[in-house]
Amino acid sequence: MDSFGMLEVSASALKAQRERMDAIASNMANARSSKSEDGGPYKKREVVFSTMPIEAGNQELEGVQVSSVVKENDFQKIYDPSNPDADKDGFVKMPDINVVEEMVNMMTAYRAYEASVSTFNTSKAMFTKALQLGGQ
Repeated sequence: MDSFGMLEVSASALKAQRERMDAIASNMANARSSKSEDGGPYKKREVVFSTMPIEAGNQELEGVQVSSVVKENDFQKIYDPSNPDADKDGFVKMPDINVVEEMVNMMTAYRAYEASVSTFNTSKAMFTKALQLGGQ
C-alpha cells in the first residue's frame, strides 16, 4: 500500500466531518432565526457525503467528500404577533430544527472526526517506526 494513501483517506474524512460539524453548528445557532440573509427564515443544512478515489500507487482507495449541502424547506409556524416577521395572523415561520437531534448529530460527527484523527496518528506512528527501523 502507498504510504500516504492511508493518510489521505483519513484526511478526507477529517475534512468532510469538519464541514458536517460546521453545518450542524450553523443549524443550532439559527434554530430560532426567522430571518436570514436571503430574506426568509433560516433553512436547515444537511451535508451529503460521497466517495472519492484516492491515488495510492497500484491500489484503489476511496476517501470521503462532501458532495452537496442540502437546504431544507421545512418550517414551523409559531404564534408570536409581537415579532416583526409575523404575518397578518400573527404567525412567524421558523426553521424546523430540533436542537436535541442536532446535538446528537454533532456528537456523532465529533466521534467520527475523533476516529479519523486516531487513524491518522496511528498511521503516522507506523511510518515513523518503519523509518526508524530502516535507518538501523
